[in-house]
Amino acid sequence: MMLTRRRFLQLAGGLLSLGASTGAYAMVIEPGLRLSIARWRVAHPHWPASMPPLRIAVLADLHAMEPWMPLGRIERIVAAANRLGADLTVLLGDYVASMRHFRSDIVPISDWAPVLGQLQAPLGVFAILGNHDWWEDPRGVREGLEKAGIGVLENQALKLADQDRRFWLAGLGDQLAIPTRHGYEGVDDLPRTLKPTADDHDPVILLAHEPDIFVDVPDRVALTLSGHTHGGQVRLPFIGRPIIPSRYGQRFAYGHIVEKGRNLIVSSGLGVTGLPVRFMVPPEIALVTLGGTTAPEADHAA
Repeated sequence: MMLTRRRFLQLAGGLLSLGASTGAYAMVIEPGLRLSIARWRVAHPHWPASMPPLRIAVLADLHAMEPWMPLGRIERIVAAANRLGADLTVLLGDYVASMRHFRSDIVPISDWAPVLGQLQAPLGVFAILGNHDWWEDPRGVREGLEKAGIGVLENQALKLADQDRRFWLAGLGDQLAIPTRHGYEGVDDLPRTLKPTADDHDPVILLAHEPDIFVDVPDRVALTLSGHTHGGQVRLPFIGRPIIPSRYGQRFAYGHIVEKGRNLIVSSGLGVTGLPVRFMVPPEIALVTLGGTTAPEADHAA
């Protein structure tokens, strides 16, 4: 078929329209309007068959800022999380803004923290800090969360229990907390974090903002929950996720990772960093069921 000038202009116009529509989707619709629920099921021998499964709502990488994560969107995310009816809700860090050149304003801690304080779960709502929280205002973030009634764990483990279940919830300090001339210095201390659980047989759930620590997590831990990677924020057809902020590249990019019987779930999180785009990696709340079958359920839009 001969490519006429008219046909060429039609094709060029179509490609330009496709590019514009794709850009609009990646910069507006997916990051700002979509919210998915990623559902995972994890079985582990340390979670006794006699204990009912535990449902955990996981929120990561909020990055509160205008116009990409305004207060109204945070309120809708909190409402969606509460509708899941989870037994436990955990927040995996990076609440504060990033992208200094792409944001119009921050959402102050005094605004977003009380909204997160509306999260509800029978076994409580607990948080850890992420690298951006440390780089911006670690004391302010911690105080804001605690004032809102959210427990903040840093290299600590806490025993939680209800009528049917007993388990440890451990929160690791951030692994990239302090910028240095040669990179970053962490405040994480995994042995100290897990020490209270050493002489106890109840299962352990570990919260760690960055997933890289998973290579050192012992079998004692039934489940590790992480964020930080944003799932790459972009997943291209035939290419995959071009950029993953991890020493291990694609290994811990996203989802349910099982290595030597140990379980890690990495959430793609809610906000944006680096560039204000998401493409084929929609913002998500992860709903993790610990106990029962290992097969993950399909994602569902909230």
